[in-house]
Formats: sequence, structure tokens, C-alpha cells
Amino acid sequence: MSRIATRIAFATAMVLTLSGMFASPTVLAQQRIKDLATLAGVRANQLVGYGVVVGLDGTGDQTTQTPFTTQSLGAMLQQLGVTLPPGLNLQLRNVAAVMVTAQLPPFARPGQTIDVTVSSMGNARSLRGGTLLLTPLRGADGQIYAITQGNVLVAGAGGQSGGTSVTVNHLNVGRIPQGATVERAVPSSIAQGGELVFQTLDTDFTTATRMVEAINAALGPGMAVATDARQVRVRAPEDPAQRVAFVSRLENLLVNPAEASPRVIVNSRTGSVVMNTRVLVSNCAVAHGNLSVTIQTEPIISQPGALSGGRTVTAERANVEVKSDKAGLVVLPNTTSLADVVRALNSVGATPIDLLAILQAMKAAGALKAELEVI
Repeated sequence: MSRIATRIAFATAMVLTLSGMFASPTVLAQQRIKDLATLAGVRANQLVGYGVVVGLDGTGDQTTQTPFTTQSLGAMLQQLGVTLPPGLNLQLRNVAAVMVTAQLPPFARPGQTIDVTVSSMGNARSLRGGTLLLTPLRGADGQIYAITQGNVLVAGAGGQSGGTSVTVNHLNVGRIPQGATVERAVPSSIAQGGELVFQTLDTDFTTATRMVEAINAALGPGMAVATDARQVRVRAPEDPAQRVAFVSRLENLLVNPAEASPRVIVNSRTGSVVMNTRVLVSNCAVAHGNLSVTIQTEPIISQPGALSGGRTVTAERANVEVKSDKAGLVVLPNTTSLADVVRALNSVGATPIDLLAILQAMKAAGALKAELEVI
């Protein structure tokens, strides 16, 4: 069984398992506000930097094809007081140019450490065993927020000899745990203004309304108001020292979220199909068959007679065979159960790959009462 077929079978088994668990409509359990929404102003920020990894075992960039590696090394040596002769052509195999990325968490303060990811941007074969030299990490505004340096950890191995190579995992990307030190804090607006803004993870009017009801029931009428299907504004204490405890209380309030809309997710690359329990199917008839076209060619050699003055000619003869599998017509009744939907679609006898085409046709015919999303 191929890898794609294995994934398809696993996804189908998961759908059948979930259909047995949620065959009947259930009431969703209460969830905390912190699981349904995020607080505006509390967010991570992406950092990026350009650096050089040294100390590689002959697996670095080929400097003839990546001139920026030698340019970076030359500029770095000049800053350290080393002057290179003009026109010197460096042929280094233990140096690699890399891009360094990191995520600055909210409320990070100077002196704290964060993880960084080091990725080769040249033609280096491996970063294993290398050391990243001092690299500043900048934010979207161009300011330096962290500085990183350290040994690169690569979860892989590789080797080659005589044209044969073996590689385990990916060798051109590594990490430096706690390798960057925060040098600048990002200002936070949580202690400013007279209100806090919660943004729901899903755009839903019902969820926003129930959040407002839960907050007003716990803190008093008029404390919260929903401005749209995604934003809920809450009046905050004037004293900034009281806001941490206030936010903690808000985030732990329980809310009954709105039920998810009917949705079918189709992965066109792997053939996986996942549905939720809200999917409905109207009366429809489905017939699905496979059409296969086979073309076979065989060479034909025409040999001229002796002393005829002709020459041997090679031609091809093609045999084209078209085969269409017999498709039975299956009637799908109205159903309100995910198990019934899966059972009815499986009765057509189509593979999960064919199921993609069936679902799209059912959606176009108006028989599939769900949102069809192809990823």
C-alpha cells in the first residue's frame, strides 16, 4: 500500500470513528474565554537576521556560486581589524550564509532568552557542527530586538563517498535553543486606555453575544459590548496595577460557544476528507464510474528486399484501449447523521480519491448542505 493510500485509509477510519462518537447531536461543553478569543495587543512578533555559520566540516557554501558568503565574511573580518588583500579570492568550504528567524513572545523583557532557527540560504550541504556568529535580529520596523550566537543543533546526519550519499532528516536547517538574548522590549497597550478588546478566534455573532452575556453576568450590566462578530470591548479598571487580575478573571469565565457550521475539508494532495457532525445530505442519486485509457506502442521495422536499394525504416503502431467501469446508481436519502453520510458514500463503491469528485458534484447539485473547503 502506498503512503498516500495509507493516509487516505487512516483519514477514512478517523471519520468513521468520529461518526460513531457523534452520531447524535450534542451540546457543546463550556469553554473559557481565553480558549475562544485573544486579547488585542498581546501578540508575538517575528524577528529575522542574516548571519554566518563557521566551523563546518567541508559542507559549507561553494563560494564561487555564492559570492555573498565571502563578502559577508570579508566585511566581518574588517570590523574585527583584519584587512584582506584586494582581489583575494577566498575558497572556503567551512562557512555558510544563513537566515536566522525567531519569535519574540509578548511581554518579553531585555535579558530573557528565546529559541532561534538557522536556515541555509546558499548551497551548503549541511549545517551540522557549525557555530553561528553574532547576529542581530530585527523586527518589521528595522529595529534590533535580540542578538543571537551559538552552536547550531541539527537533528540529522549524512555522508557521501564515490558518488553515493546517505542523508537522514534535513541538514540545512538547525536550531539554537535559548540562543538569542532579548535586547529591546515591545511596548504593550494592555495598561493603557479605558477598555480591553477581545478578538474571537472565529467570526461568529453568536459566540460574541454569549461572551458579552457571560461578562456582564459576572461583572455587572454594561461592562462589555460586542462591536461586531469578532470584537468584544470590556471596560477596564483605571488603576493599571489591577488589570492583570482583572484580565485573569475575564479569561477564566465560561461561555457556551456557538455550534460549528457544516463543513467538509478536502485535501486534494493526499485525498483526505474530514467532515463535522453538522453535515447534511438531501435526496440525491449518485453514480460514479472510472474511465481508463491505455495506449500501447510497439515498433515496426520495415526491411527492404535484397539489392533493392532501399533502406530500413522504423515506425510505431499504437493500440488505444478505452475501458469504462460499470457504475451503479445509488440513492442517498435525507440524513442528519455523519455516520449515515459516510455509510451512504461508501456504498457507492468509490475510493476516497473518487470521493473528492463526488462531494464536489453533490455540492454543485445542491445536495450537500455544507461548506466545501479544498486545501
